[in-house]
Parts: sequence; C-alpha cells; structure tokens
Amino acid sequence: MPNDPVVHVIDDDDAARESLEFLLRSAKLKVRTYDSAKVFLEDVPILTAGCIITDVRMPDVSGIDLLRRLREMNSSVPVIVITGHGDVPLAVEAMRIGAIDFLEKPYDDDVLLAAVQLALSEGDKAGARDIEKAELTQRLATLSAREREVLEGLVAGQPNKIIAFNLGISPRTVEIYRANVMTKMKAASLSDLVRMALVANIAPAQK
Repeated sequence: MPNDPVVHVIDDDDAARESLEFLLRSAKLKVRTYDSAKVFLEDVPILTAGCIITDVRMPDVSGIDLLRRLREMNSSVPVIVITGHGDVPLAVEAMRIGAIDFLEKPYDDDVLLAAVQLALSEGDKAGARDIEKAELTQRLATLSAREREVLEGLVAGQPNKIIAFNLGISPRTVEIYRANVMTKMKAASLSDLVRMALVANIAPAQK
C-alpha cells in the first residue's frame, strides 16, 4: 500500500546501511536507504508516514545537523540515532533536539526492531495530528475577519459581554458570530472549539 510507513535509513557506511536494510526487510517493513543526509533531505518534501534511522557521524550533513534541519522544517517524523562507542554526548544532544531514541553500536537486532516499532507508532500519532491540523486550518480559512476575532476571544476565555465590548458590537451579535464559528469549525461544544483552536495554534485575544 502506498501509505504504508517507511523506515528511512541514512548511513554513509555501505555495509552498515545494507545490514540494517536486510534486518528491517526481514521484519516485513518497507525500507528506503540513503548514503547521506543530503540525499535524504531532497526527499523530505514528499516524506509521509514512517520513521528515520540515521548515523550520528556522517560527512557534510551529520545526524545532528539533520535533526536541526528537520526541526526547522517542522517535520514530525520520529528519528532514531545510531551512535558509535564514545558518542553518548552526541546522542544526548540528539535527544535534546528531537530524536526519540538512540542506540549504540553494536546494537541488538531485537532492541533496534522494538525501537523502530515504537517510532512508527509515534509517527502514526504525529501523522494523525498533522492531518487534523491541516483540516482545521482549512476550516479556519472559511471564517470572516470578525468571526476570527470572536474565536480568539473565546480561546482567551472571555465571556460574550467582554468580547462584545472589545469589538464594539452587541452581545447578541457576538452570539450570532459564535454560532457561525461553531458551525463552520464543526465544533460540538465550546470546549471542542477551544481544543481545535489550540491544535491550529490560534493565539488567544489579549484579555
């Protein structure tokens, strides 16, 4: 299936990369391999479900550099870092900037497969969040400027009277806008609406 999760393996060491690919394919996982982070980054715009396994020490773009680039791109794909002996400080740095796990060479095959399964489950959750956010962003785009202002007031926890005062309109008019917002956002309740706004990163109005 085209939407099956893919494990992206990045390592400049041919033998290590091929060994990982064999292990993962033996576990019935879809795998794509790259001999550098630079090559992998060219594929990021079409990166979907899955996870990344990357060596921490690579020429040009290191595993740490890759994590920083992914963070700048707001990528939600989980990353597992493979480190050599003595690279624990690098592994700790990798965790601090977004890696979900690190494994030291030589690693146990079962430990690596367990880490990958965990990463894939996290990736599924992140993918679902990304889809929800995209859908909510589309709904937000249907709001008028005034409806957006009312929504921001609601997210800030302001009652209708305060929103009305701040916007220079009547409380009854706020109620109408509020009902329109609920309908357009497909919110079942005020709490549902607030949750949606938070997922979509709507900043609350100043109290």
